[in-house]
Amino acid sequence: MTLAFTICSINYLAQARTLGDSLRQTNPDYQYIIGLVDKLSVANLPAELVPEYPMLEVDKIGIPDFAAMCDRYDITELNTAVKPFYIDYLYQTYPNASEVIYFDPDIIVFQPLQELNEALATHSLVLTPHTCSPTTDWERPNEQHHLNTGIFNLGFIGLRNDATARQFVNWWKDRLVYECRIDLCEGLFVDQHWANFAPVYFNNVLVDHHLGYNMAYWNLHERFISQNEAGSWMVSGERTSQHLYQTEPLQFFHFSGYNPDKPEEISKYQTRYSFPKQANQASGKPVRFADRPEQQRPDVRPLFDLYRSRLLANQNELYRQYPCVYIKPPKIFRYQRVRRLLKTPFNRLITLLESR
Repeated sequence: MTLAFTICSINYLAQARTLGDSLRQTNPDYQYIIGLVDKLSVANLPAELVPEYPMLEVDKIGIPDFAAMCDRYDITELNTAVKPFYIDYLYQTYPNASEVIYFDPDIIVFQPLQELNEALATHSLVLTPHTCSPTTDWERPNEQHHLNTGIFNLGFIGLRNDATARQFVNWWKDRLVYECRIDLCEGLFVDQHWANFAPVYFNNVLVDHHLGYNMAYWNLHERFISQNEAGSWMVSGERTSQHLYQTEPLQFFHFSGYNPDKPEEISKYQTRYSFPKQANQASGKPVRFADRPEQQRPDVRPLFDLYRSRLLANQNELYRQYPCVYIKPPKIFRYQRVRRLLKTPFNRLITLLESR
């Protein structure tokens, strides 16, 4: 049995449902679970907003001193810090699961993941790098950004249920109890930088360069979308010094940073690409986009239109109104003030030295 799961709060349940719908259509043999960093008893969702997929609330998986983690982390940090704890819980609760696969909720799976299943039959971990080839400009994101955020994107990770993967998960848990912060000055970007060590510390780790895996705004420079005669989404790339890429089926697309209320934007985290100019449907006025043709990506626009329609059908606007019970007022985050105070003398010293 293969377990697939995601993690989100109630405000992202439209994304989690959309992911689940795509898995049910393409990989019906997978068992899909939503890890919920929230409390259903507090939200009291109406029946029409309760997903048909199993939901596992975070306070039910036995994280030691979970309340302290909630005080320590903001909601983004918390949602990522609990990831290896969920994996460990699934290992223990479903010992007959041969693989556990994590997907961020803002992903759609387009194909049966046969090649991934085969990879996990022989590898303990499967990771995907943000990019497989260099960027050629300094638009965002570029290689320097990936140095800040991690070589691998942990919106996806595949794990076999074996001793090596369990060792990795236990090591990862220890790091994320306290060090799952967004603190670039300290070399931290939630859970991702820790995975840089995985191919070094652990054997049997596959770094998969499949262009159809985890396609997203950060690798659009090397991947291009088309549809074949049967209507299936295909992805192609260019020849590099290390790899020869061919046109192959798109496995899953990661819509990170996409806002269905701003359908003209690919992602709030990037500046490299835009959609071709078209009239704003509401006002009839042209939408402002980059004028250079090389910055326009009409090939991916249908994918984003498809995703938007699925999110709206899954009640995205209603879910977004639910605040997460674990969100604390900013004054609760005392560690942020302490961190700033500790850095103040060093920052003043640096300023003094640079002024000489």
